[in-house]
Amino acid sequence: MGIKSTKKSITKRIRVTKRGKVLRRAMALGHARANKNTRQKKRKKAQRTLGIGLTKQLQQYL
Repeated sequence: MGIKSTKKSITKRIRVTKRGKVLRRAMALGHARANKNTRQKKRKKAQRTLGIGLTKQLQQYL
């Protein structure tokens, strides 16, 4: 069985830190920001961490 290649779609959406945490962007901030208040927009700018279960599933694609 050959080496699995990295899924490019996943590497564009997540980032792995030095300690192994997986960070992702918050959803629903791509467009239509006029209908959201300032508090929502500030909260969505921050990176979110993925849970342990999803992190283990993603390891096989990275």
